[in-house]
Amino acid sequence: MQPAKTVQMEKGYSKTINSVRQISITSMKTESVVQNIPFVGRKRSLIDDARKERASGSSSPGPSRCDDNFVFEEKEGLVKLNIIFALSNEENAAFFKTGKVFETFEVKLLHIESRPARKLKNSSGCNDLEFFMKCEVHSSDKDIFINSLKRIADSVRTVQEEKVPWFPRKIRDLDKCQLLVTKYDPDIDQDHPGFSDPEYRKRRCFIAELAANYKEGEQLPRVEYTQEEVATWRQVYQNLRSIYPDRACKQFLDGLEQLERECGYGEDSIPQLRDVSAFLKEKTGFQLRPVAGLLSARDFLASLAFRMFQCTQYIRHASAPMHSPEPDCCHELLGHIPMLADKEFAQFSQEIGLASLGASDEDIERLSTLYWFTVEFGLCKQDGTVKAYGAGLLSSYGELIYALSNKPEYKPFNPEETAVQPHQDQTFQPVYFVSESFEDAKLKMRHYSSSIQRPFQVRYDPFTCSLEVLDQPCKVQYALGQIREDLKILHSALEKLGCGLNTEPE
Repeated sequence: MQPAKTVQMEKGYSKTINSVRQISITSMKTESVVQNIPFVGRKRSLIDDARKERASGSSSPGPSRCDDNFVFEEKEGLVKLNIIFALSNEENAAFFKTGKVFETFEVKLLHIESRPARKLKNSSGCNDLEFFMKCEVHSSDKDIFINSLKRIADSVRTVQEEKVPWFPRKIRDLDKCQLLVTKYDPDIDQDHPGFSDPEYRKRRCFIAELAANYKEGEQLPRVEYTQEEVATWRQVYQNLRSIYPDRACKQFLDGLEQLERECGYGEDSIPQLRDVSAFLKEKTGFQLRPVAGLLSARDFLASLAFRMFQCTQYIRHASAPMHSPEPDCCHELLGHIPMLADKEFAQFSQEIGLASLGASDEDIERLSTLYWFTVEFGLCKQDGTVKAYGAGLLSSYGELIYALSNKPEYKPFNPEETAVQPHQDQTFQPVYFVSESFEDAKLKMRHYSSSIQRPFQVRYDPFTCSLEVLDQPCKVQYALGQIREDLKILHSALEKLGCGLNTEPE
C-alpha cells in the first residue's frame, strides 16, 4: 500500500488519500426526473483509477537488462539468467561438455526444462533437444560463461522472463483483492449528500464493516434496511422503471422481469445480495460478493474473471435520491444485475476480466476504458433501433434519456478505437459506442484480448472456480483433451438428432 498522498481534484479542492489507485465501477450522476437539468458532481471511474495506477508506477517493477543478456536479479556479485540452448543428439558428448562448463563456473541451476528443438544446421533434427535453464552465476564470469556454452551448444541465447503483476488463481484469493484504497464517501467528501448526517455515516460504516469482514465461502450478509432507505429505493425504482420499456435492451428487460418474479425485486423492498447471488448463479454462473467501498481497477476486473461481481449494499442519502457520487445498491442492483442474468453478456463481462489478469498497467487502462464504454455506457442495436445495456445508463434517469436522444454522437463498437476514446466524468458522454449484438461485441473483444502481451494464456475452470495458467505445453495438451471430449459429446448429440456434422469447409 502506498504512502498517503494529496491529490488535487477538478473541483478545486484537495483530498488526502491512502493511494492514487481509486475506483468506482461507475456511479449514478446528479440528475433529475427533468431531462435537461445538467449534471452536477463528479463520479469515480475504472479509467481514472487505472490511469493513476499507471502514473504512480505502483505495479511490480519490471526486470532490468544488462547488455543483450537478460538479468532478472543481481545481488552480492551474482546474476540470475534465463538461457536457451540446443544440442544435437548425434553426439552425447556435447551434453556432458555443457555440464562441465556449468561446473567450471560454479553455476547454480535453479530450473531446467528440455523439449524437441527446431531443426539445427548440420543436423538431421530428429532427436535434437532444446534446453531452457534458469541459473545463477558470478557477475564477473557471465560473459565468458555464455561464450563457453556457445563453443559447445547450438543457438545459445538469453531470454527475458516476463514478470507480471500478481493476480488471483483461486476464487478464495479474492479475499486478498479487498483492500480499500480510498472511498468517495460521506466521511471524507464534504460535497457528499450524507457528509453532515452523522446517523447516515454511522449506518454506512456498519454496512461497510459487514462487507470488510466477509470471507469467500461464507453466507452473504443480510442487511435489514430502514424505512427511509426503502423509501429512497422506491423513488429510484419507480422513476427508472417507468422509462425502461422504451429504452432498455431486451436482455435487460427479460432479466428484470425474472428478478421481479423470482427474487423480490419491486418498489417495496431492497433485494438482498444472498437472494440475488443465488438467482444469478443458477442463470449464468455469476455470483455476488459484498464490497465495502472502492476497489482498484485491477482487483475489480480480476473478480470478473471468476464470474464474481463486487457489489455494494449501502444506499445513497435520502436527501438526494437521484444522485450518488459513488456506486451504491441502486446502481448495482438496477444497473448491473439484470444484464448479468443474460448468458452472452455474462460471458462478455467475464472475458474482459480474464483479459486483465497479468496485463500491464497500460492494458489495464485500455480494458477499463472498454469496460466503461460497454458494460457501463454501452448501446446496442435491436430490431432496427438503438437500446441501452450499460449499467451507468440504466441506473441514471437523466443520462438514459440523453443517450437515446439525437444529441450525442454514435460510433460503432470497435475495441481498438474504443480503448483510447477519452471519457467524460463531468457530464454526460458526448460519444457512445453501439454494438451490433452481444455476440459481435464478444468476438471483437476476444480478438482485441489476443493482442494483449502476456507470456501465458488463462482458462477458467468452472468446476473448481479456479484459473488454469496455460504456460506449459502439457497444460495446453490437457486442456485440448478436455475440449476433444466435449466435442465428442456434441458430435454424438447431433448424430442422435439425425443432423450429422458437416466437417467440410464451406
